[in-house]
Amino acid sequence: MEFVDSFAGGHAGTATRAVRPATVSPVSAVRPVTPAAAVDPRTASVRHYEGGQLVWRVQCGDLISRERAVTVFVEDNQVVLVSPPGETARLTSGQLGQLRAALNEAAKMAER
Repeated sequence: MEFVDSFAGGHAGTATRAVRPATVSPVSAVRPVTPAAAVDPRTASVRHYEGGQLVWRVQCGDLISRERAVTVFVEDNQVVLVSPPGETARLTSGQLGQLRAALNEAAKMAER
């Protein structure tokens, strides 16, 4: 890492960066409220658009430890849960939290 820093910085030694004090006011740091900004952080990495449709894809495994995914989306004001094709979904506690959060968010969208 030291070589890369000295090469990029044009000098030997490790690179240092100046630390700026936080001078941003709380009002200017606030982003506009959008549906994406109100998302549960557990679904942030699983939530995306596919063909204009908002979907949540939660990674999981099957009974023989192959990588699979459970998909959640909203269609006609109903929540659709798609399991791996013909498979059983094995979820860790973290993945289960992501699925729970995705289902809660999808249910809220379906109620609108």
